[in-house]
Amino acid sequence: MSNKIKIFYGENHSQFGVLRVPQSKSPSPVIVTIHGGFWQEKENNPIAEDLTRKGYATWNIEYRRLGERGGGWPGTFDDVIDAVNHLTNIKETHRLDLTNVIIIGHSAGGHLALWLASRALHRNTDNIFKDLEVPIRKVISLAGVTDLKKMLEIHDEKGIKSPVTELMGGTPREVPERYKLASPIELLPMDVEQVLVHGELDQHVSVELSKDYYNKAIEQQDHVKLVVLPEIEHFKIIDPSSTAWNSVIDIF
Repeated sequence: MSNKIKIFYGENHSQFGVLRVPQSKSPSPVIVTIHGGFWQEKENNPIAEDLTRKGYATWNIEYRRLGERGGGWPGTFDDVIDAVNHLTNIKETHRLDLTNVIIIGHSAGGHLALWLASRALHRNTDNIFKDLEVPIRKVISLAGVTDLKKMLEIHDEKGIKSPVTELMGGTPREVPERYKLASPIELLPMDVEQVLVHGELDQHVSVELSKDYYNKAIEQQDHVKLVVLPEIEHFKIIDPSSTAWNSVIDIF
């Protein structure tokens, strides 16, 4: 059993998180969960409830998405920082332990999770984004979009209008500095523990993105682990009833 509460961290209707806290006599460790949907779909994350059953407080965050006023560059990025920072405002009331925060993101949420983790090392270097005030111990990318340029190229090859250009407000040629500041593979090394989990049969976000990111991180002697799951597609990785999700839980 757990308590579930919707808490706003900003004034916009999309600036909220759903907090689940397990019944515990001591402060609960926190996992921040970030949903996928290519920065467009609404909050929906089936893993949060399962993680709370396992003893973690989960903070499932929403943000201004593409198509919403303020969504995209830089609003979406500042929103996820604000959402995580808001944990400091609610930690006493809800008995949260913020000393070992883990961030888990799926798909586009994996992009935002890795980007968030990079802010600890890259804070105060760009004068664009707000500072991340909560220390991140580990980030887990589930079929994450680790490389915005590569994701855009894949969409172009498939003849798909890519949401990447809408997120960034242009192509890599038009706004190259934005891609350097927002694409996780450009931000290595991060000096934080990173785990990449990806299904080999993923048709939405190619497993090659995680492999390329892993190889570059290893070259730069960063703290990274790659878990490739055979016979697993994009959404099985966040299905609490699947063997793929058991593989994710084993990471903890």
